[in-house]
Amino acid sequence: MAGTSDPLTPRAKLAVTAGKAVAAASRAAGRGSGSVIGGRVALKLDPDLLARLAQNLDVTLVSATNGKTTTTRLIAEALKAAGPVVSNALGANMPAGITSALAGGSESKFGVIEVDEKYLAGVARDTDPKCIALLNLSRDQLDRAAETRMLAENWREGLAGTKAVIVANCDDPLVVWAASSSPNVIWVAAGQMWKDDAWSCPSCGGVMQRPGDDWFCGECGFRRPTPSWVLSGDHVLDPHGSAWPIHLQLPGRANKANAASSAAVAAVFGVPPQVALERMYQVQAVAGRYDVVQFQERDLRLLLAKNPAGWLETFSLIDPPPTPVILSVNARGADGTDTSWLWDVDYTRLTGHPIFVLGDRKLDLAVRLEVANQHFQVCDSLDQAVQMCPPGRIEVIANYTAFQDLRRRVGN
Repeated sequence: MAGTSDPLTPRAKLAVTAGKAVAAASRAAGRGSGSVIGGRVALKLDPDLLARLAQNLDVTLVSATNGKTTTTRLIAEALKAAGPVVSNALGANMPAGITSALAGGSESKFGVIEVDEKYLAGVARDTDPKCIALLNLSRDQLDRAAETRMLAENWREGLAGTKAVIVANCDDPLVVWAASSSPNVIWVAAGQMWKDDAWSCPSCGGVMQRPGDDWFCGECGFRRPTPSWVLSGDHVLDPHGSAWPIHLQLPGRANKANAASSAAVAAVFGVPPQVALERMYQVQAVAGRYDVVQFQERDLRLLLAKNPAGWLETFSLIDPPPTPVILSVNARGADGTDTSWLWDVDYTRLTGHPIFVLGDRKLDLAVRLEVANQHFQVCDSLDQAVQMCPPGRIEVIANYTAFQDLRRRVGN
């Protein structure tokens, strides 16, 4: 770790102060947390500010298409056992938001940072991380994100020869391809429910063979590495073969996978699995995700699903029929404006549930549900949808901006 002398030059201190002032003004004007605009202003005043702020921190970066925010939160909770942690807990995961978050953590020992997939290589260059967690890569925001194979290539080039310990999911061939350029990789068998973005070999383009949980390319020999950490049911097996129970308040298999990767990261910093996993139990919700809120005398569980892989995992954790399901889809800038991904989601998994559809692109979703032979009703608002449901639990699944709209409406 770097020395503990103050890394901030007068210019950097001015940039931090100005950024915080702009963020505070943005919050006062009711325009969100202000972290992004504050970070942008700070970086304009000192383009090297992110590197300066990270200088005295042991940094972990977390990147993936799904599960970044939750895994970042789980790792941050685990590392608090070893010292103060600063983290971009609200999910502002591009350089400006990351800079803003680190500016608020001057006394911290650890930085746990969620990073948008497209920015990982650059943020890694600036922050000199001790550890990087790579969870998965799948299609997302089709109008602006590079195709997954290109993202994997960017990771592979950007992380080649890095000093960081890479904690990587060995069940995702794209992640394995990206991580394989690094000299120090810890492989975690975290599983992969969504496989439709990894049927061709990222190394040679050949067809991937997938017997059971294994995978390999029959043409070039690229294959699943042997994991040292394994998610096995409700336990994570550590490199010594010891089984540690995963007790989470967050639902679903995907979050157990996130916890397994988080335990592997915590171990890099000397936090034992038992301590790490016990601390992860404290996490009840992440930026509103998984919260159960009372609204019009019903219990709404708020679930975020942004892309086909996320929807598949979400369907696996909702209560069985006849629990009503409200689906809301927008296609604004933060979501990606191309909704063709809806056709990659298997909506037959909702058979038996009363379904209510809303959001800016409710008609796109309605056409997709019609083709999947689902019974549904199109609604103008959350209030109307909820009124059509009986008292009790309602599962509410939304993509990114639709989720934020719903949180505002229910006062979450």
